[in-house]
Amino acid sequence: MKTRAAAMAMILGLAMILAGCGERIEAPRPEVVPLFENVTVHFTPADSTKYDTPMASARDNGRVMSTYRELPVRRGGQRVTLHLEVRPIRADIRSVVDRWDRAGSVRLVRPGQAPVELCRFMTAYGGAITHDVDISRAAPLLQGFCTFEVFIDTWVSPAWTVDASLSFAPAPGAPTWAAGVLAPTASLTAKAPVDHATVTVLAGLRRVELAAISTGHCTDGTDADEFITKDNVITVDGREVLRWRPWRDDCETLRAKNPYCARWSDGSWSCDYERSGWCPGDVSLPNIVDLTPWLTPGAHEVSWRVEDIRPANAEGNFGYWRVSAMVTGWN
Repeated sequence: MKTRAAAMAMILGLAMILAGCGERIEAPRPEVVPLFENVTVHFTPADSTKYDTPMASARDNGRVMSTYRELPVRRGGQRVTLHLEVRPIRADIRSVVDRWDRAGSVRLVRPGQAPVELCRFMTAYGGAITHDVDISRAAPLLQGFCTFEVFIDTWVSPAWTVDASLSFAPAPGAPTWAAGVLAPTASLTAKAPVDHATVTVLAGLRRVELAAISTGHCTDGTDADEFITKDNVITVDGREVLRWRPWRDDCETLRAKNPYCARWSDGSWSCDYERSGWCPGDVSLPNIVDLTPWLTPGAHEVSWRVEDIRPANAEGNFGYWRVSAMVTGWN
């Protein structure tokens, strides 16, 4: 019995030592790179620099705020997260300056390259939003001199404040991405329903994916194209490889984020309506598609077409689609 008790004590002691060792081993903490801190997005044609800061400057009359960072080269797999906070600016104790849902994005601009949309979001109806978005597939582009832009499609001033940062965490075993731009953010209309780009695929990639973001809108807020989805068609070298209809039917789950949305006479809430690939107060995540059979090593002509976009009416209102995409792959 004494021998058995001694053996058990030794085993328990060893377990405690191992547990103690385990507690002292910590995973590397993510490296956080601030991009925007309490930056004001606005529409001020008379003085677009009104809300500039030492690290953020305006263009497009203040609807775009930009900053820059010098980022190091990181080796191995990385999990990259974009943290985004968007807050409405109060007009008084009962209201905010911009109570409407507005399209927005965070973009990366590198010298000699087309802009890359890292995140597409829609502001809430006068509410604050916070999102963490995995942008790991853009990791190869996040090095050297980088300009970052935040855009909100507002027409009032001051409208929104924005905080944004990048978090880099080593991810052993994660794919090592090779990224290339397919197309910058574009607006497709009935007059120009197609966007073209040439993409060069590196040799040695085991898988090549298309990450495509598409959301439908209209200038007067009526059915087409915001509440009626349309076919989005991707072709590679003239061959159709993807056809889909962006749609969101879960917008009512976000009602709490939309304090200033309208309630109509039939009892419905404007923020609840199903929409063409987006919801007020949420991000629009990319549609990820494996295009390895078509995007072989070398240069390819890739086209994006949206069918039957609403043309302009007598008042000049029309439908349009915001589209952007990236081709990514790994070894």
